[in-house]
Amino acid sequence: MSLKNILSYASVTLLLAAFACGNKNQQGMQGPPPVNVAVQTVSTGDAAYYDEYPAIVRALQEVELRPQVSGYITGIHFTEGQQVKKGQKLYSIDPQQTSANYNQALANLSVQEANLDKAKRDVDRYRELDKKDAIAKQQVDYAEATYAAAEKQVEAAKAAVRSVQTSVRYATIVAPFDGTIGISAVRLGAAVTPGQTVLNTISSDNPIAVDITVDQQEIYRFTELLGRKVSKGDSTFRLSFKGELYPYPGKISVIDRAVDPQTGTIKMRIEFPNVNHSLRSGMSGTLLVQSTTSKSVIIPYKAVNEQLGEFYVYVADSAKATQVKIKLGKQIGRNIIIREGLKEGDVIITEGIQNLREGTPINIAPPAPAGNAPQAAKK
Repeated sequence: MSLKNILSYASVTLLLAAFACGNKNQQGMQGPPPVNVAVQTVSTGDAAYYDEYPAIVRALQEVELRPQVSGYITGIHFTEGQQVKKGQKLYSIDPQQTSANYNQALANLSVQEANLDKAKRDVDRYRELDKKDAIAKQQVDYAEATYAAAEKQVEAAKAAVRSVQTSVRYATIVAPFDGTIGISAVRLGAAVTPGQTVLNTISSDNPIAVDITVDQQEIYRFTELLGRKVSKGDSTFRLSFKGELYPYPGKISVIDRAVDPQTGTIKMRIEFPNVNHSLRSGMSGTLLVQSTTSKSVIIPYKAVNEQLGEFYVYVADSAKATQVKIKLGKQIGRNIIIREGLKEGDVIITEGIQNLREGTPINIAPPAPAGNAPQAAKK
């Protein structure tokens, strides 16, 4: 082989090697293949949903029954846990001591009235003698003083009788209002002490209240609802117990006088009818307060990605995925309201987000049409 042929062969070999290297470099510079994703166009619409608040059922009226006289329980005149009426007789306390005191007070009144009668006769007689100047002036003055003292003694005796009469009435304990009475804390024969022994507790139960605590920023919202009449089928205030909805709607009745400066919250009270007496004081549940928003940005919750406590979505931008930070609002079923970060018309990625990073190339499927704005979440 001639030198010329050798040089020609070497040149071809070098060209082939350079071409091969160029192909390899070009392949090495190519990025990862595009990720197949599904997208959806962001829409706005009206949304109705329920805000939830921990709630405690409270009686509008509730009082502990305590005796005001000492003695022994001689009678229990009700069925525990049942409805009682105002003025209904509940307990009797042994009246022997109060009866003896009453009889003594009556006897003392009789004595004082007799003394008054004697003093009246004496003073009348001395006044006649004084007109004839037949008695010393000092005796007349003494009779007048005795008569005035006798009048005061009668008044004191009558007051003592009234006081003992009150004690006699206190020996019988009656219901202060209509309500439900609890399990008796004492039994027949138990000794009771005035103001100390708790006999029972009675509470009103229809209507009944539900107490909640809300942030001070919501005061205006609830003030607007204060005094609002409740119509049949009203769903502004509802009550739920472990997902089971109470059948009757409520109305807000009281907003506390001041905000707690330590927590920045305020107490509110909502009344509910309790026709069947199924709500009992002390029960805990969830108060549902209906809210409505207009022109809200609503997207599928599955499109949201969380990173270190912050929330993002991927937006389809020129065949690439762009990460956008968002602020979440209320979740409504499988959708969620977006408070900040998106606007109507944005195209978000709803499927395939687990394989995405900022700038990842994507194969975009045709955008899904925006669904109708969700209505109130079912409870």
